[in-house]
Amino acid sequence: VQLQASGGGLVEAGGSLRLSCTASGSGFTINTMAWHRQAPGEQRELVATLTTGGGSTNYADSVKGRFTISEDNDKNTVYLQMNSLKPRDTAVYTCHARATRFGIRRAYWGQGTQVTVSS
Repeated sequence: VQLQASGGGLVEAGGSLRLSCTASGSGFTINTMAWHRQAPGEQRELVATLTTGGGSTNYADSVKGRFTISEDNDKNTVYLQMNSLKPRDTAVYTCHARATRFGIRRAYWGQGTQVTVSS
């Protein structure tokens, strides 16, 4: 299973960005997908999670009310809509999936995408 993330960039404070993460491969079922972020000198932070197929979503307190995680099952894609961005949201954002492939469940990571919020 390969995860391809996109959508990062530079935005002014108060602006919005939408990140996408698309899963590809064969013989897999995505169970959960999540976005993590890591700023320089900081520990990685779990930002948002989604249980696929219309399941639950969860958010870090730091992004509640501003970020929304959603899915497009037909495209095996998860989105992270980020509104009211703040400079402290600046980080490398990475998507993560737990998927079952040929009966084996494991974690997969995509490459990071840089989000920079200017003040």
